[in-house]
Amino acid sequence: MAARDFYEVLGVDRKASAEDIKKTYRKLVREHHPDRNPGNAAAEERFKEIQQAYDVLSDPEKRSEYDSGGAFAGFGGGRGFGGPGGGFTSDIGDIFSSLFGRRGGPASQPIPGRDLQTEVSLSFPQAMAGTEVSVSVPKQARCDTCGGSGAKPGTAPKVCDRCGGRGVEGQSQGFFSISQPCSKCGGRGEIIENPCPTCGGSGLRAQTKRYRVKIPAGVRDGAKIRIAGKGEDGPLGGPSGDLYVVARVAPSPVFRQRGDGNLEVTVPITIAEAVGGATVEVPTLGGTKRIRVPAGTEHGSVQRLRGEGPPRPNGKGRGDVHYRLEIEIPRELSRDQKRALEDFAQHMNDHDPREQLLRDASAGRAKV
Repeated sequence: MAARDFYEVLGVDRKASAEDIKKTYRKLVREHHPDRNPGNAAAEERFKEIQQAYDVLSDPEKRSEYDSGGAFAGFGGGRGFGGPGGGFTSDIGDIFSSLFGRRGGPASQPIPGRDLQTEVSLSFPQAMAGTEVSVSVPKQARCDTCGGSGAKPGTAPKVCDRCGGRGVEGQSQGFFSISQPCSKCGGRGEIIENPCPTCGGSGLRAQTKRYRVKIPAGVRDGAKIRIAGKGEDGPLGGPSGDLYVVARVAPSPVFRQRGDGNLEVTVPITIAEAVGGATVEVPTLGGTKRIRVPAGTEHGSVQRLRGEGPPRPNGKGRGDVHYRLEIEIPRELSRDQKRALEDFAQHMNDHDPREQLLRDASAGRAKV
């Protein structure tokens, strides 16, 4: 059976970046590693497939050769094995050595620890000004007893007698011999005969860690702050995952955060201010300022103060504050107010605001 396309194996697009390929690989290898799926033959085969695909696609030179249909293409659904005419482009032993592991050293990649996520609650002023908070994170961390080796103190892991410490073993497929992760040690190259009594040989144990996290000024609700290397530790010395801190910002009674990094404030204005124009005082993050309301302002009009919003995440200045002007209609009027309003209405009798609306509606009915 022909090998599957390496991009299909990892579930990534052919134009995927090296970082995207790495993230996907780390997720898949955690899910299908033999240590987490004991006795699951399907998971073991999938793990081998993932390792083979990543070994090629994580190396820029191998990936370029694979994409161009060169030496690696025949093993992953590419355009052919070798160059034009089907000839081999390099020594077959070098091809498999490069593809499935360097001679004399383990071929499998160390298993990375899981990424973790936690949430932190912030007041609106804290989010705008920036702050530093403490978070407690339950995680699988390196065992203090064995130092993460998984072996009982005073002992050490032994070289795997099946693969000789290389972490890979050959599987004959006709003319070729294809290397794959060792079925006995899972690709680690070592066997733990005397497991650590504290962690049971995993090199990890459940712990709660505390970290101080700097929250940048202007952080939005739902924003994720990445703390590199503070996720779960990888088993048996594998690299640590990352910690993502999600900011939960309490709503402000005045300011609303917008998706573009700006703020919005609803400002009530009177009928007289909307009709005749006015200068009104409005709140800012640092105090108050005055804005001009033009004569004839409509309900819902927006004015903007540039640079009065929160700091932008990319460090390029500050955002803006948008003021949405809403005309406030009084529910009750005094006798003098009613008299003044009636007087105003009499002076406006020469203008019917619905005249054009009714004319258009009448014209529409005539056409029907």
